[in-house]
Amino acid sequence: MSLSITYARAQLGVQAPLVTVETHLANGLPAFNIVGLPEAAVRESRDRVRSAIVNSHFEFPQRRITVNLAPADLPKAGGRYDLAIALGVLAASGQIPGDSLEQFEFIGELALSGSLRPIPGALPAAIACGDSGRTLVIASESAAEAALIKAPVKAASSLLQVCAQLHGREPLPDALVDDTQEEVLCADLADVRGQLKARRALEVAAAGSHNLLFYGPPGTGKTMLASRLPGILPPLTEREQIEVAALYSSAGLSRIRQRPFRAPHHSASPTALVGGGSNPRPGEISLAHRGVLFLDEMPEFPRSALEILREPLENGEVRISRARAQVTFPADFQLVAAMNPCPCGYLGEARCRCTPDQIDRYRNKLSGPLLDRIDMQVEVASMSAAQLQEAPAGEKSAVVRERVRNAREIQLQRQGKINGELQGRELDEHCRLGKTESALLRASVEKLGLSARSYHRVLKVARTLADLNQQKEIGTGQIAEALAYRNLDRKTIVPA
Repeated sequence: MSLSITYARAQLGVQAPLVTVETHLANGLPAFNIVGLPEAAVRESRDRVRSAIVNSHFEFPQRRITVNLAPADLPKAGGRYDLAIALGVLAASGQIPGDSLEQFEFIGELALSGSLRPIPGALPAAIACGDSGRTLVIASESAAEAALIKAPVKAASSLLQVCAQLHGREPLPDALVDDTQEEVLCADLADVRGQLKARRALEVAAAGSHNLLFYGPPGTGKTMLASRLPGILPPLTEREQIEVAALYSSAGLSRIRQRPFRAPHHSASPTALVGGGSNPRPGEISLAHRGVLFLDEMPEFPRSALEILREPLENGEVRISRARAQVTFPADFQLVAAMNPCPCGYLGEARCRCTPDQIDRYRNKLSGPLLDRIDMQVEVASMSAAQLQEAPAGEKSAVVRERVRNAREIQLQRQGKINGELQGRELDEHCRLGKTESALLRASVEKLGLSARSYHRVLKVARTLADLNQQKEIGTGQIAEALAYRNLDRKTIVPA
């Protein structure tokens, strides 16, 4: 047989479209051509495949070899097609049986010795392969990641071992999940002394998945508080673990088992945050999916980088358009940011020399539309040495996490989603207000000049406050507290 067909998977964001590898052997001068929009690493597969076949004690056919990677208009990148190409050459030359190739999909990069190397995007490929009803054959080092889903996955260490499976001599072992990785423990909220308002805001943000901005002088504990947010969030569900693992797999990163906490430096470019490249990869906001994105010194980020956060905060996804492909990455993250009240950070103190114009320019680095999307804006005031020494130890993260978990269970039972995700008519249904509460909110919104978006976010925070108190209806106390968390909507920042 001079024609064989094997199957592989491309990597396109967190998707893994099917690639049919057609291999044809013809008479003529020996040649090895790969067509189907291959990039440099795929074209170099010719040399890796030739050496791997020879070093695996097979004969490399001295004929005119043409390999077509279909569909032809899908860009192919990386060494993930090596194994499928090598098996196609062996099947077309009659050295391995081709009748069983239909049952498998093969993904792996070949070493010159014939051993298999891991590839990025193993989990998305396993998910897509499972949906197709085939069995995935993948390198042993990628097998533990691919085994996270309930689908047939086989682990192979070399080309020779795969050929033994196809000959029916020695079956490949099933891939097994690696549970030996230790959990990374989050810092405990009990380390934070004082700052009761900020601690309360952190708990509310966790309970309703609200975006949060801390502002205050340097050294007051803004970063310390933000870093403890993952420790009071409920653990990832099984479905969420698969989502996060698939994203990290597509980025070539190790699997994590807790909610992500991404803290990019303020020099990060827009591309680093949103993702991109000729073969698009997820950026920081996608790597924070189902977790926390922390922007320390938020006004120091480039304005262009901050503005790209607006759409993901609303839609929960990132769409990257390139000439060859359009890729969508999930980006359902919780934004937590920190900033100083002025350029020097000491607004209201004798040592502050910032002029009103300098303060305005500093604050204006955060646009109104972006601030609108931040539900809670909370001051973290400075504390004296006496206050630090006298402040009792705060509650442990485990205690706060239990309250957060109970509040989220109430939300899920009532509306099937977290309060921060409510939209449109859902707000009217689940955030009804009495006459007194409506009057208070209406008067406050008019006085502060809040936008419609800010109005709805105040409602969401008030609903979360009521859930934390296990109240069915939103009261005036919850409305007042939710409004108190919108400090930056006022014209000036007044230090405590």
